[in-house]
Amino acid sequence: MLRTKTHNRKRTFLICFVFVILLFILCFRIFYIMVFKADFLQEKAEELHNRERVIKSERGNIIDRNGIPLAVNKSVNCVSVIHNQITDKEKVINILCDKLELEYDFVKKKVENKVALERIKMNVEKEIADEIREYDLDGVIIDEDYKRIYPFSTLASHVIGFVGKDNQGIIGLEVKYDKYLKGQVGMILTTTNAKGIEIENIAEGRRKPIPGVHLVTSIDVNVQKYAEQALEKVLISKEAKRGSIIVMNPQNGEIYAMANKPHFDLNDPFNLGDLEIDSSEQKQVVLNQIWRNYCINDTYEPGSTFKVVTASAGLEEKVVKLDDTFYCPGYSIVADRRIRCHKAGGHGSETFVQGVQNSCNPVFMAVAERLGVNRFLKYYEKFGLLDKTGIDLPGEAVSIMHKKDKIGPVELATMSFGQSFQITPLQLLRAASGVVNGGTLVTPHFGKEIINQDGDLIETLKYDNSRRAISEETSKTMAHILETVVSEGTGRRCYVPGYKVGGKTATSEKLPRSSNKYISSFLGFAPADNPKVIALVLVDEPKGIYYGGTVAAPVIRELYENILPYMNINPKYVQRDFEEFKIGEIAIPNLIGENIGDAKKLLNNLEVEVVKLGQGEIITEQFPLPNDKVNRGSKLILYAE
Repeated sequence: MLRTKTHNRKRTFLICFVFVILLFILCFRIFYIMVFKADFLQEKAEELHNRERVIKSERGNIIDRNGIPLAVNKSVNCVSVIHNQITDKEKVINILCDKLELEYDFVKKKVENKVALERIKMNVEKEIADEIREYDLDGVIIDEDYKRIYPFSTLASHVIGFVGKDNQGIIGLEVKYDKYLKGQVGMILTTTNAKGIEIENIAEGRRKPIPGVHLVTSIDVNVQKYAEQALEKVLISKEAKRGSIIVMNPQNGEIYAMANKPHFDLNDPFNLGDLEIDSSEQKQVVLNQIWRNYCINDTYEPGSTFKVVTASAGLEEKVVKLDDTFYCPGYSIVADRRIRCHKAGGHGSETFVQGVQNSCNPVFMAVAERLGVNRFLKYYEKFGLLDKTGIDLPGEAVSIMHKKDKIGPVELATMSFGQSFQITPLQLLRAASGVVNGGTLVTPHFGKEIINQDGDLIETLKYDNSRRAISEETSKTMAHILETVVSEGTGRRCYVPGYKVGGKTATSEKLPRSSNKYISSFLGFAPADNPKVIALVLVDEPKGIYYGGTVAAPVIRELYENILPYMNINPKYVQRDFEEFKIGEIAIPNLIGENIGDAKKLLNNLEVEVVKLGQGEIITEQFPLPNDKVNRGSKLILYAE
């Protein structure tokens, strides 16, 4: 009996103890919820009764260096529905179908979708949105929105880029500077009951959106137009696959123009034209190619334009002097390989300067041999060819280069004249700028300033231009030599009356070598004694004559004829000063009665541009008299029956 009472007391005590513990835990839990979780639960409660609607912010503009808009906004509207608030479903469907020009089944599916907010159509013109508002339809929400507009449509399309449906940048400057341009979205808060129906007589909460700020670029609309016009003309005349052109200030890296052809319409970037592609994956592949910026996204063998780097390295390291003499029989034997010059018969005896003017491969192979692998690679690095340029565009490619231990005599020889490695066009232009601007390596860029909606300066964008590639003395010497390439050498078709223009031609044979496909290019700068503009043009797979001096050099000549006066770079020479900048004369051979095949052979080494050579025998009356003299660089037009 005593044991039973003791046992009961223990059990009672245990129950009480457990009860006290549970009560303590419960109190602690209540305390924790009320104190530590109060804000969280309050937020959840508000979420249950509040419906959020985003108010898009106005995106900042992209403008050129002169204040001309390149990307702006148009005020439009977004039409949405809230399923639980619709009181007359058929009326809503019919009106939206009519006003928005949508299919009945499409709108019906959207209206019947039991979600908090269903978008019906974006980018609705204000006039249409106002007509829908007049019906005062329950459950239909019309919010302010913005549509991105590109006033010049295709101009600089690969550079400017475009935005998606969410108004965020996809390619180009639109994505690179998205954090500045996009602004901050606003919010509308509507109080609803448990069924999601808006409670009347309760004011909406509203947080105003903050508009984005504007990007001022280095692009000059007029220079861009001139560049694209010149590029378009050569692509049409030479039936080329594609082409690229870059125009830059070699002193600070500001890019005035960058163009690729074919281009696309920024206001309709997903348009494939006549192409019919069913697969969404394949369509995206095609679009990615259309949007690709070949100036920075692709690499190529630069060919003879790279000789400016080899020559600079040789002069800087003092392994070659201007009056050093070389002999070119039309080839050089390196190890067990016979590497030819572009001139089959060779250039004979020539100085280093003449070798540059003639773009003679054996001269540059000899310079590279004197430099050796270590010093050659040192300047490859000094000119930034192992790094990205740092341009403010996404997707920049890097160079493709031999590993040091894989560079033998043959590799070194071919590298000296721009073969067996690959760089981007912009990497080459950056290196060439360092050759002629006094020896500094600039950072190519588009972004200049960030300004607010009132035009006040917020930020000046900074770039590193502190690296030195070569000395000022070597740079000055190279600029002078490259000016003689235009006045006396292979670049004479870039001669612009009144100006000293420097440059270098290139004809790059594409891989595989057996394809007989070429990239014609020309690198030119002006004025040669104080470079303020430098440009590079590439013409990919031109038909017929494909030499850089014939195909690409005239493109830069036409460009400079237009933009140098526009940029207030005034001519220094007039016609009476022509002897100071004489580009030479040659004698026209007697072609009377020759057939076309023989005429082509005779004209093969002529230093004039053969514009047209027809079929049949040449007509004497339409051809210059035998032994007439013409200026170098002039066009020789041959007509035939």
